[in-house]
Amino acid sequence: MNFIKAIVAAGMVAASTSAFAADITGAGATFPYPIYSKWADAYKKETGNGLNYQSIGSGAGIKQIQAKTVTFGASDMPLKPEQLEKDGLVQWPMVMGAIVPVVNLEGVKPGEMVFDGPTLAKIYLGEIKTWDDAAIKKLNPNVKLPSEAITVVRRSDGSGTTFNFTDYLSKVSPEWKTKVGEGTAVEWPVGVGAKGNEGVAGNIGQTKNSIGYVEYAYAKQNKLTFTKLVNSAGKTVEPTMAAFQAAAANADWAKAQGYYLILTNQPGDTSWPITAATFILMHKEPADKAASGEALKFFKWAFANGAKAAEELDYIPMPDSVVKQIEKTWSADIKS
Repeated sequence: MNFIKAIVAAGMVAASTSAFAADITGAGATFPYPIYSKWADAYKKETGNGLNYQSIGSGAGIKQIQAKTVTFGASDMPLKPEQLEKDGLVQWPMVMGAIVPVVNLEGVKPGEMVFDGPTLAKIYLGEIKTWDDAAIKKLNPNVKLPSEAITVVRRSDGSGTTFNFTDYLSKVSPEWKTKVGEGTAVEWPVGVGAKGNEGVAGNIGQTKNSIGYVEYAYAKQNKLTFTKLVNSAGKTVEPTMAAFQAAAANADWAKAQGYYLILTNQPGDTSWPITAATFILMHKEPADKAASGEALKFFKWAFANGAKAAEELDYIPMPDSVVKQIEKTWSADIKS
């Protein structure tokens, strides 16, 4: 059983138990699940306090925190300041990462293929239907491409990974922006739906001639064939920590009201184009102040002690200056 499957199994066990089985309850995005699980394991060993995090997708996580059924929600789609105000919520970025296209093509190794945004958009619009289409061949003249239909895999649940992926497609393809647009859930023109980053990764691994999009940790841990991308500067880049950091370096969190910031299609020769932050949502006036306090202790610990673990899974830790800003937000906005 690989790492991702192991933590998914652990999450499912946690999800099936009572909310009182752990000190801290949270639900939402699958994008950060690998790192939240790793942090939770280390935190439990160090403090004895557990974290019950249900990896159910950003859309469901937002609904659960709005309904006050969990101590915190997690979403890869930040809520706009007016929505936060309406729901009485505080939001902050916890860690940054990247989304990568993944394929299952016989004989093709990780990093051998390259896509640009408009070609990806046409595949997901259903306009490019086979692997040996002229647009794919032009980008990949040295790759042996089969004359087979493309099986398009996408998320079936409300997903922040989908939000960032479709936001990127909207920025690089006017046709995508007009016909589909961006959101945690969209009206997909084509594709087979799968639940969570886990579901998409599993589906791609089992389906020949398929393409999908997942958070990079899932691609790496499941040994999926990720592709390169052509970025906004017209440069072909690989999904590496350096490329993710180059994109994240443009993030001006100090000017982002309610930390509302989207990192797709950032400028720079070395920037990975589908980089994203993942966010925590908590109530300004929590129903259970003790549980809220415990959650903040966990997040403070993760910021102080979790950077190395994040980098090992190819996430980008939040800069120290931003962490200080976030901790001030906690003191000012969350009643304990």
